[in-house]
Amino acid sequence: MKYRDYYAAMGVPRSATEAEIKTAYRKLARKFHPDLNKDTNAEVRFKEIGEAYQVLKDPEKRAAFDALGTDLRDGEEIRPRAQASDGFGSAGDTQDAEDFFSDLFGKHARRPARSYAPEWPGEDLHARVTVSLEDIYNGAQRTLSLQMPTIDDHGDITYQTRTLDVAIPTGILDGQRLRLAGQGGPGVGNAPRGDLFLEIEVDAPKRYRIDGRDVTTDLPLAPWEAALGAEVVVPTPSGDVTVTVPAGSSAGRRLRLKGRGIPGNPPGDFYVMLGIVLPPADTDAKRTAYAEMRKALDFDPRAHFYR
Repeated sequence: MKYRDYYAAMGVPRSATEAEIKTAYRKLARKFHPDLNKDTNAEVRFKEIGEAYQVLKDPEKRAAFDALGTDLRDGEEIRPRAQASDGFGSAGDTQDAEDFFSDLFGKHARRPARSYAPEWPGEDLHARVTVSLEDIYNGAQRTLSLQMPTIDDHGDITYQTRTLDVAIPTGILDGQRLRLAGQGGPGVGNAPRGDLFLEIEVDAPKRYRIDGRDVTTDLPLAPWEAALGAEVVVPTPSGDVTVTVPAGSSAGRRLRLKGRGIPGNPPGDFYVMLGIVLPPADTDAKRTAYAEMRKALDFDPRAHFYR
């Protein structure tokens, strides 16, 4: 009978931890699974890996295997120990490798390697999708092309382009995730695919600032609009809105449009931050106008500055 080095079959050192052995098994079993790998020796290799794992994952069986020592080489002819009480018979008896390992690790030790077909769900995958602020307000349909892992006929992981139609729900926020069930990595055997998680990244125009569901924009005003009041059209992601600027408004005043923020339950608010823009004094006529305004208004902006 021939000795089989289970550590070599798994590609791990004798000092490997349980976690390392499990990781190696999952990787190799996926690679050589007969349903995924069409090579002629894949099934044989798959059974070898399964047999090795059945022994090395069990502390007692692993200890018994380690007790055989390290002098034997894979494929080397071995004979069972010559003690009548050890369950192997006399030194003159002969057993094939299957019977030897069956007696050593229990009569059912090898059977799982022949019939065991591991199944586990595919891995969950993650990607990022960029959407506009208008999409967040109104919802949208998007067609995405993603590089997705797949397992080829040799059991190797390759990447292929997959096209997915995705519904962007109204009111989803930056950083939130969409779960697409069954659109992740392929499963092994008859196990289902994993899920695909899409992280939302909102690409908002620079004039908008987003804080949760609230949206803020800056509204530039001429000095007379702020002083006398005005009706000003303000663009919002949900359409243009006419805003009433109260007379006597100053820079930094914030006007609130309730419920005009990002939709939700409840929806956010839309804020208009007022700013004052001075006309340039770049002609004699404009400079004269500024000088006349200074005389007419008799205004000291620093009247309370030094108090």
